Amino acid sequence: MTKKVYLSEDEIPRAWYNIMADMPNLPPPPLHPGTGQPAGPQDLAPIFPMALIEQEVTQERWVPIPDDVLNVYRIWRPSPLVRAERLEQALGAPVKIYFKNEGVSPAGSHKPNTAVPQAYYNKMAGIKRITTETGAGQWGSAISFACNLYGIECKVFMVRISFEQKPYRKLMMQTWGANCVPSPTSETNSGRKILAEDPNSPGSLGIAISEAVEAAVTDPTGQTRYSLGSVLNHVMLHQTVIGLEAKKQMEVFGDYPDVIIGCAGGGSNFAGLAFPFIQDKIEGKQIQIIAAEPTSCPTMTRGPYAYDFGDTVQMTPFLAMYTLGHTFVPAPIHAGGLRYHGMSPLVSQLVRDGLIEPRAYHNLETFRAGVTFARSEGFIPAPETNHALAAVCQVAQQAKEEGKEKTILFNWSGHGLVDLGAYDQYFAGKLTDYVLPDEEIQRALKSIEGFPKP
Repeated sequence: MTKKVYLSEDEIPRAWYNIMADMPNLPPPPLHPGTGQPAGPQDLAPIFPMALIEQEVTQERWVPIPDDVLNVYRIWRPSPLVRAERLEQALGAPVKIYFKNEGVSPAGSHKPNTAVPQAYYNKMAGIKRITTETGAGQWGSAISFACNLYGIECKVFMVRISFEQKPYRKLMMQTWGANCVPSPTSETNSGRKILAEDPNSPGSLGIAISEAVEAAVTDPTGQTRYSLGSVLNHVMLHQTVIGLEAKKQMEVFGDYPDVIIGCAGGGSNFAGLAFPFIQDKIEGKQIQIIAAEPTSCPTMTRGPYAYDFGDTVQMTPFLAMYTLGHTFVPAPIHAGGLRYHGMSPLVSQLVRDGLIEPRAYHNLETFRAGVTFARSEGFIPAPETNHALAAVCQVAQQAKEEGKEKTILFNWSGHGLVDLGAYDQYFAGKLTDYVLPDEEIQRALKSIEGFPKP
């Protein structure tokens, strides 16, 4: 039996797939917070280079990948598609399981798929400096790697609790020449405001985004732009290299998935694998597509669909998405990349249209699933990836109970080699489950009262 399929470098996709060309319903447009009108390119120009703004709004089905970006992709792409037959045996269910191994990139996750083109387009626009945020550090590592390749200065605001939990992510960023600081900081008005309210704030992705956006738009030289690792349309677009490669590789295996699974915080790795297959589902294929999130940050499963800010201090446009409220500060679980209050507008709309099924998983069951994978397939997954694995185990158990054969494809979005502190706490019995109380959700959602309705 073939264990894994590699494509040749000539088979790296030459264009990204834009699901907006095929969606039954497009998401409502971002709104300018001052006017309440749709945000135009001129509103986004202080934040992003024009090429990325164009990708944010285009409805063309295919967006060509620049040759220079393809040359960098060749460092690790195409990534392998692997048959997890040892995991199948461990689960004892009538399933075939495949995973796309995005942990082979230099940064150890899927994030460079968008970091590289974002750095490239900024370089082409003459930008000298990029500011960004990061949760667990996967995005901060990836954009640091990409900025180093293109000679761009990089400043990363890292959520404080993750900064303390994951010191090696900071060192990865430093190795690639970036400056990483724990957020909230006293360097920005946004950070100072948060610290005045809570000097011991653990931080959140919303806070870190506020600081990074402020640092970009207040640069008096005009040579700084902001970069985002998830949520926005152009980020989802760049990640589709994952699913496009996976489609070709499944053909080599002579198979096709019944179930597609990915973990989802802002939506990027999930969308990267799922969107090219959702195109098939829109055209009539019977596929179950599951987005796995934490019970401690249940954006899609318990949040309303609403217009909200992408950041805590209200510097971004209004986005139509599932949200827990921009002031929400999640519990400090180790899956830092999933601790975001909102969800990609594209993913949110596809959930509304019934093309994606969101599910929430407890902290401990995700680590049990990750350990099961590590003890069968060998690779140690990131805590975020463990959420996808919890969904895989759940689907396999259901197949076992029903006596139905199923083919599962999931995105192994990153390795956990710099997340071993989380495993240490798990084995020591120090990790706990956390289900977000209703009253905490309702308190956070007060922050969006009076906002426009999508």
